Amino acid sequence: MTDTPLPPMRSWLFAPGDSEKKMGKCIASEADIALLDLEDSVVPERKAEARKMVADSIAATPDKRRIWVRVNPLSGDWTEADLDAVVAAGPGGVFLPKAEGGHDVERLHAMLTAREEAAGITPGSIRVAALVTETAAAMFTTGSYDGAPRLVAMSWGAEDLSSELGARQQRGENGEYLPVFELARSLCLLGAVKAGVAPIETVQPEFRDLDKLERRARAVRGQGFRGMLAIHPAQVAPINAAFTPSEEELAHARAVVQAFRDNPGAGAVSLDGNMLDRPHLALAERLLAEARRAE
Repeated sequence: MTDTPLPPMRSWLFAPGDSEKKMGKCIASEADIALLDLEDSVVPERKAEARKMVADSIAATPDKRRIWVRVNPLSGDWTEADLDAVVAAGPGGVFLPKAEGGHDVERLHAMLTAREEAAGITPGSIRVAALVTETAAAMFTTGSYDGAPRLVAMSWGAEDLSSELGARQQRGENGEYLPVFELARSLCLLGAVKAGVAPIETVQPEFRDLDKLERRARAVRGQGFRGMLAIHPAQVAPINAAFTPSEEELAHARAVVQAFRDNPGAGAVSLDGNMLDRPHLALAERLLAEARRAE
């Protein structure tokens, strides 16, 4: 696996792969990951054209690490052609929809490796993120991604799961997800942490309500998510803000780390009238590491 550093992964902005204008705006945005889509946003009749457009967009971008491609699911007939078109352009990663377990990532890894070698690209250069709750079967395998090659992030989705379930309603009267969709979110979070990769929150379709978006982004960050998917450029700034630690948070984290340094070997220390133990230290160290990656 390549040692090329990952870009930050706070915001992942989708753009349809058959629109040069929208892809251009996506790539030019402040999104950490520009996610060019060959799946749901491209109708079958335009798949071939979109593949070439996506490959051209990647090839024309200097920093390819942040240009990712959502390919079509392995359960269909288009994934091979997607990879044939885009791998040689050297995208930073591939976003796999409708994944149903770590074995799907292993299968994608083999497909990518063959094409990287053919294109003269270092095997393992192209990373993978997976959407892991889009089918009923996928819900039962979210804990199976440990050690999956190339995998750096896992996200979840309500739309495709809703379609498979025949669910006409995703949210209750209070605007919160109904239990089965909250379960999908929780399973994604738990599976990603178990696998040691970044859990990424799903999209907010109401793209004009940016206040609601930032509240939700801050709430899921508090639960442990590291980033969020976006469907409109206007959503990028609120997402980046929500997933960027504040100066107050960083100062507290530094103080926690320093308190343990001042008391080597201590299992617990006192700071500002609070008793802190080793899990607090681990949380502070992780926060500081994430802040460094986002610089």
